[in-house]
Amino acid sequence: MARKPSKSSDLKLTTADRVGAGKGKKTRTRTKAKTTSTAKASPKKKTTRRKAKKQPKWTFWRVMRRLFYWGVVLGVWAGIAVIGIVAYYGMQLPSSDTWAIPDRPANIRIVAADGRLLSNRGKMGGEAVSIHELPHFVPAAVLAIEDRRFYNHFGVDPIGIARAFVNNTIEGRITGGGSTITQQVAKNLFLTPDQNYGRKIQEALLSVWLEQNFTKDEILQLYLNRVYFGAGSYGIEAAAQRYFGKSARNLSLGESAILAGLLKAPSRLAPNKNPEGAAARARVVLNAMAEEGYISEAEAKAAAIDPNKRIRTRVTGTEYYVADWVETLMDNYLGEVNQDVIVYTTINWEMQKQAEFLIKEIVREQGEERAFSQGALVSMTPDGAVQAIVGGIDYTTSQYNRAVTARRQSGSAFKPFVYLTALEHGYRPDTVVEDAPFTYKDWSPENASGKYRGRIQLRDALAISSNVVAGKLAIELGPQNVAQTAYKLGISSNVDAVPSSALGTTGISLLELTAAYAPFANGGQGIIARVISRIETADGEVLYSHEPAGPGQVIAPEYIPMMNDMLAHSVEVGTGRKAKFGNWPIAGKTGTSQKNRDAVFVGYSARLITGVWVGNDDDTPTNASGGNVPVQVWHDFMQKAHEGFAVAQIPGGNVRFDNQQNLEPMTQRPQEGQRRNLGDLINELFSRN
Repeated sequence: MARKPSKSSDLKLTTADRVGAGKGKKTRTRTKAKTTSTAKASPKKKTTRRKAKKQPKWTFWRVMRRLFYWGVVLGVWAGIAVIGIVAYYGMQLPSSDTWAIPDRPANIRIVAADGRLLSNRGKMGGEAVSIHELPHFVPAAVLAIEDRRFYNHFGVDPIGIARAFVNNTIEGRITGGGSTITQQVAKNLFLTPDQNYGRKIQEALLSVWLEQNFTKDEILQLYLNRVYFGAGSYGIEAAAQRYFGKSARNLSLGESAILAGLLKAPSRLAPNKNPEGAAARARVVLNAMAEEGYISEAEAKAAAIDPNKRIRTRVTGTEYYVADWVETLMDNYLGEVNQDVIVYTTINWEMQKQAEFLIKEIVREQGEERAFSQGALVSMTPDGAVQAIVGGIDYTTSQYNRAVTARRQSGSAFKPFVYLTALEHGYRPDTVVEDAPFTYKDWSPENASGKYRGRIQLRDALAISSNVVAGKLAIELGPQNVAQTAYKLGISSNVDAVPSSALGTTGISLLELTAAYAPFANGGQGIIARVISRIETADGEVLYSHEPAGPGQVIAPEYIPMMNDMLAHSVEVGTGRKAKFGNWPIAGKTGTSQKNRDAVFVGYSARLITGVWVGNDDDTPTNASGGNVPVQVWHDFMQKAHEGFAVAQIPGGNVRFDNQQNLEPMTQRPQEGQRRNLGDLINELFSRN
């Protein structure tokens, strides 16, 4: 009999009674069976079923965490790369232990006798100045336009570099480097001007070193004293002198803005070449200074008035010809100049400016009419101290020094050396000579006038510049003796020992020709023309001081009165008669070369010897002669130079040699027994000493 289930058993559920249990059981059974079957077929392959993972959602913060992570990774690698690149270019630099500021090239400050600046020479073109000597707006102008954050950065300005990088990328080339003033100092002192990223890295390293070893003011001072301002001017002092003819210590606000504006493009914005561009750039600088608070807007507007009009810059004067000459002499005095020096010259500033004015005026007034375009002047004291030198009418357009460098024919101005040789061989000023045509070995000299006066005194032959008498004297005395006389008096150019040299066909500089007349004015003492009187260091140490020196007595005392008589007579009645001024006794000789290519006059008083030349650089003929244009300039210059001085006699100037009794033609005098050669004369002079 079957048992009847209890009520409690009706409530008990088995696993099979659960919802979906049957279905699941069947599935597991089939799976198990299948697995067993498969296992039997491939006993080595075991298959497992993984439960699928749920993919996390991409939230904002999860994205940010990812970006931060990869940003850190990339930053680390970028840092490593940068360090490697910096190390690579840094290794190409010398050891930092050897880094030092190179010495600034020496400056040669050349001044007149009264201390007025003639010019600065040397590689920098000007001396160094302390930043504390400058008006406050000079460095302010530079900072406002070149590096506004100078006092806040560490030598490198990341903002400026980033801006430059973007601009370079847009342009596709390096147009700028965002350089700070410190970087520019580093570049100028240590590196080449190449524009590449490797050099910029080295520049940055050096800039950091500079900032660690020098103060900001010291770095700014280095910059101001070495940066290029154009026209061969390195440093603020050189630029101030070059463009405004004054020291940087005396610059105005407007001038400071002009110079600061130059730094962008020194050649293009030079105020002497592009005043409009310089003015526009200066206004930009002034506005920047106002924005930075260095000056007020009212000051900026006021300072812009001058640049807005015509910018007044320095006109390069003829004193630059003097400075060029001094610079060429420095090796002879000091050798290599390795420190700043001050060179005191013998130049008289007022006389220099007077000479400059007269030469320019004569070319302007008569140059076109008389077909000459250049002039030169040399003036010195009887002991050889040069007072003025004008090497041309405009140094800016031509630096060729026609007073010192040019070798031109002196014409009849050479004849005093012929006549002195005659005196030394027994002739006298009142000796009668024959002014008549002759021929010697196919050479037939002619007088410029085409006229001949027959028998005349030697002094008259010189006064009228007789070519035939000078030629006969050279033949009679020997051309080599005439050349020796010229050398003895100071002519350094080669004089050909031929008769025609007596007519001044040899090329001679105006400086040496003028100096060769000095013995006539000083009693026969040979001189060496000099322009340097003293050289000192910037600290006042005397490196050189002139001491009287020279070849000594080059003309025997008895011939001085004779020569001065003849040369004074040439001024009184001859070709140089328009040279007379006041009551001053003077003497001299005119000269005109072949076809009037050169017109010269050299004359002297007891106070000064002065030579004047006019002509053309291309050696073309003129309508001038020694007796007109040069004499006129000489007269005006000497008259001004002698104002306020007591009248003085030239040596032996009151002795006259005009006795015409019992005189014979030159062909009969002097007699053989009376003639003395140069060797006998020199022996006689030595025996007297």
